[in-house]
Amino acid sequence: MTQAQSDISVSIKALHQLPIDSQLALLFPGQGAQKLGMGFEASQSSPSAKAVFQTADEVLRTKLSRLCFEGPEEELTRTVNAQPAMLTASLAILAAALDSRTLHKRPAFVAGHSLGEYTALVAAGSLLFADVLRLVRERGRLMEEAGTENAGTMAAIVGLSEETVSDVCRLSGAEQCNFNARTQTVIGGAPEVVDTACRLAKERGGRGLPMKVAGAFHTSLMGSAARNFESVLQRVNAQEPAIPVVGNVAAKPIASAADLTSELGRQMATPVRWYQSILYMIDAGVGTFVEAGPGQTLITMLKRDFPELTLISLDRPSVPAAASHV
Repeated sequence: MTQAQSDISVSIKALHQLPIDSQLALLFPGQGAQKLGMGFEASQSSPSAKAVFQTADEVLRTKLSRLCFEGPEEELTRTVNAQPAMLTASLAILAAALDSRTLHKRPAFVAGHSLGEYTALVAAGSLLFADVLRLVRERGRLMEEAGTENAGTMAAIVGLSEETVSDVCRLSGAEQCNFNARTQTVIGGAPEVVDTACRLAKERGGRGLPMKVAGAFHTSLMGSAARNFESVLQRVNAQEPAIPVVGNVAAKPIASAADLTSELGRQMATPVRWYQSILYMIDAGVGTFVEAGPGQTLITMLKRDFPELTLISLDRPSVPAAASHV
């Protein structure tokens, strides 16, 4: 283990040793939230964040840090690059918040949206950062490959209930990919199928917003990628989490290391039950959600459905004053 990797392990252990806040949950965004410059300010202000990027460069044997900071954007958005880049930037932002004591309490839960679930597992101590870097790069490669072999796309359906979207999918042949919010469900499938679903959604008073993606992620079109990924997961050394991780597949805490492998194997071709995961944590007493990663995608979705919650982004330079009390 290099010095940089050791520094990251120290940061993660420091998080686990903080006094627990039963009303706090930590959220990690997924692919799609990437942006040029992500994590740069954290790397400049925090030795631990700098070590995160240094480790990524060492493990992947490429200048991932430069790609995050400078681009080019078209390379950063490629699935094979975006996944390790988002993992790295999100952990760097978390490490900076711990260094500065902006975050000085241990959350009752961690959760991540799609790719973000891997970041959550590193934060919880279930998986080592270096192992997950290799894991998500391979995940991204397989998903990109499956998207080329089985042409697909995705669209966000907004303004309709889950039940209505389910009916739209039944009639069109599309599949539900992400249950993001009370009236936002992402669907996927072959391009013509998604077009039909968007038309049907409009007829029912909703909107279908096409997404720029490299495939129909979290649908059956990712089946080949999920099967190939199973053998990769068998080599992963998973530990029991120090912080409960609410999984995407079942929308409840992952109970064991064995369940973790099953969760990640199913997740690639199974819908992300994000809204249900949020409801689980709220029902468990969580009232403050902190997003650790580039941008504010997750807390923006939460704000619409739950205006009573305390919602905080750790992404600089726009860290709200409320973050100092987390």
